[in-house]
Amino acid sequence: MSSTAVTPTPSVAPLTAFGAEDLPVAGGKAANLGELLRAGLPVPEGFVVTTEAYAAVAESAGLQDLVAALERTPLAEGAPDGSAPERSAEEEEALSRVVGDGTGKGPAPADLRAALVGAVVPDALREGIVAAYGRLGADVPVAVRSSATAEDLPGAAFAGQQDTYLNVIGAEAVVDAVRRCWASLWTDRAVAYRRERAVDQAEVRIAVVVQVMVDSEVAGVMFTADPVSGARDRVVVDAGAGLGEAVVSGLVTPDHYLLDQRGRVLEWKPGRGEVVIRSVEGGGVRQESERAEPSEGGGGGGSRKALLSDDQLTVLAAHARTVAEHFGRPQDIEWALSDQRFRIVQARPMTALPPPSVPLNRRQRLQASVLTEYLPVRPYPMDVSTWLGRGPTEMMRKIAEYYGLVGTFQNYLREEDGVVVQLVPPSPHPAPRVVLTPWKLARKALRFRPADWARDPRLADLIAEADTLDALDLPALPWAELLQVPERALRLMVPCQELRTDYLPGSGLALARMAVTTGLLGRRELLADLLGGARTRTEDSNGALRALAERVRAEPELLRLFNDREPAGVMAALREETGTRFAEFRARLDAFLREYGRRETASPLLVSPPTLAESPEVVLGLVRSQLSESAGPEDGASRSAQALARLLEHPLLRGRRARARVGRWLRAAQDGVAFREDSHFYFTAMLPALRRSLLEIGERLRRAGVLEEAFDLFHLRLEEVGEVEDVTAIPAGQAERLSSLVRDRAAKRAELAGVPMIDPARVFPRGDTGDAVVAGSPASSGTVTGPVRVVLGADDFHRLREGDVLVCPYTNPAWTPLFQRAAAVVVDSGAIASHAAIVAREYGIPAVMGTGTGTAVLADGEVVTVDGGSGRVTRAS
Repeated sequence: MSSTAVTPTPSVAPLTAFGAEDLPVAGGKAANLGELLRAGLPVPEGFVVTTEAYAAVAESAGLQDLVAALERTPLAEGAPDGSAPERSAEEEEALSRVVGDGTGKGPAPADLRAALVGAVVPDALREGIVAAYGRLGADVPVAVRSSATAEDLPGAAFAGQQDTYLNVIGAEAVVDAVRRCWASLWTDRAVAYRRERAVDQAEVRIAVVVQVMVDSEVAGVMFTADPVSGARDRVVVDAGAGLGEAVVSGLVTPDHYLLDQRGRVLEWKPGRGEVVIRSVEGGGVRQESERAEPSEGGGGGGSRKALLSDDQLTVLAAHARTVAEHFGRPQDIEWALSDQRFRIVQARPMTALPPPSVPLNRRQRLQASVLTEYLPVRPYPMDVSTWLGRGPTEMMRKIAEYYGLVGTFQNYLREEDGVVVQLVPPSPHPAPRVVLTPWKLARKALRFRPADWARDPRLADLIAEADTLDALDLPALPWAELLQVPERALRLMVPCQELRTDYLPGSGLALARMAVTTGLLGRRELLADLLGGARTRTEDSNGALRALAERVRAEPELLRLFNDREPAGVMAALREETGTRFAEFRARLDAFLREYGRRETASPLLVSPPTLAESPEVVLGLVRSQLSESAGPEDGASRSAQALARLLEHPLLRGRRARARVGRWLRAAQDGVAFREDSHFYFTAMLPALRRSLLEIGERLRRAGVLEEAFDLFHLRLEEVGEVEDVTAIPAGQAERLSSLVRDRAAKRAELAGVPMIDPARVFPRGDTGDAVVAGSPASSGTVTGPVRVVLGADDFHRLREGDVLVCPYTNPAWTPLFQRAAAVVVDSGAIASHAAIVAREYGIPAVMGTGTGTAVLADGEVVTVDGGSGRVTRAS
């Protein structure tokens, strides 16, 4: 009988023995350094204490039981109610053995660190480390660095999560540093970081790299792409005097160089050199304060001369190119300069790198201004495969295509590993059939009047099917039937598309006719108020909110509750009160949620955020924002009537027929506005059923052990879930594949958490803005001075007070009630035709759209002047 020989992995081996394929044995850092050595780059020689050595010591220290118990214990807190987490008797016994306190409170990461620091290193392993150290030289200073299996990966760098020890001298000191590196795998920050990225704690191991110490005169980091702009043709170098730890840990403001790929200096900003870290004779390092030197050459007007020469920067750029080309993606590299020679001491994939910033033409900028407003957050894979891919944007694409415009809202998302990484605005263009468009528009406008759309049988059928889907007992449905519910909901976009295709031409014609009329009469400034008299479902919703606010003001106890608590606290109190004290208000709130709760809270293009019905605290926040005793803004219908009276004063409209004609045209235009708003309102009718069904699918996959929680389903695509034939008997291989997709995509999303999907400067380019703090597109004229209130999402609605300048990243119809209290609105995204601009004009408040940076630059409470006519926001003097 033959057998296959397996070469055992040594516990200690030279760094040259490892490469990219050895990640499980050597960890990310060592695997990357081994790759660089193989590529001929100047990496200091050294050796690796492998993960096998760590595993053996960890097992002898009882770490397996500690890790299992730790996974059931939230960091820095107990269970949600403050109690200890429940454990089986076997788990309690194991925990008692390794922790020894018998309290049942569970271990903290510090317990795991203590177990490793106090662990006995086996004689054979100790001898291996001592021998490998001796081969580097007699008592040679070394750097001892952690190299975990979950670090320096494309999805998560784990930068700074484990420890490094510099200028370690002597065999015993090296052994001790290795032990401390093992322990650093279990720092609070490392454990929390892995949890955030869904890394299995029980599977993580750590190797340790021991390298000859580079006692550098200058050291630092460099990026082979610009981490701010995402430009792949740039190299960014940060340099500080002494050891690189000062730069890496942020203790010093380094010299900052922006280079092209050949190493030519495009920009230099001298550092301040606050501290320098240097080696200490006999081992260890010390910090020294540095005195700034006079500026010599370079740019930036700083107080220090350049630490690196042009020739040295050219050499660094060459190393940067070689490393990036070897790994096939942008790299974050640590380097050191000693005796006029550079050494590479670490390389890892760049994380959180913005997509490349590319120029946009006018049509792309227009599409991007819409998409950035409607996609305020990164879509999940389930968004892309359901509501985003087959919902409103697909409807708009098909309508535009019907009328001869090809490429609208098509192929605008770029994905990597199943995660959206970039928004790529399409460039629509007319198709040959556009010559038929005028005939199509005229035919539709004559046949389908916006005033009639609410009585169209197709709308009634749509609402009836949405009601049927809402009434389904989803938990009781068999798996196969449950999988059909999302499909049923998505099919309701077909009548939505038909209705929009038919009624949009009449709406557009009526609005254009009114705009032309007011323009020819020299009364264009009245148009917004004239159209504001349209009766819409949004206005009905606002009226219902005002009625809720009036009810709160009428009940002193209820008013105190709203004044004393945040909306979530108010909601908790309403739920806890089972008597009749707040019964009438609860009934009115429930009625509001039934009538208007199908509306989205974040974006009409996404199914992952909750609907309004799922977020009653958002409604309570809107109610709270309207509790002022002030009468508030004038009613839209009243403003419209006054604007019409002013329009009819024009000399050309003194005749009875002319006045009647303008009245008809205005009513038709208002019907067009109502169609625009109400079609949006009804076309989210199927959103609650779609979302509920997806969450129920997620819950069943959670019970099957595939997902940690039901919402994790959104990391999957609908077709991937559809491959599961029987949720109660999922093959182990399929279950693991789905779980792995969720983990990997969750880690990728976490990496991209702070990265925009598109460069806002490309979407909203700015010229000279003078003394403006923020500038954008003028969207609603007027000038107002008031305090800033930054509202990032629905959870912040209650913070807005009357007279505040509303500064926000985007808006949608759920935000409309805020416009009744805001003095002006400043939005990061959007353009003159976006939701915020239209509503601002209807309410007669100044608006600036597409600032790109308003929420980042402006701060709560600062007083600014908003000029909606010029698109400028300045600080009030």
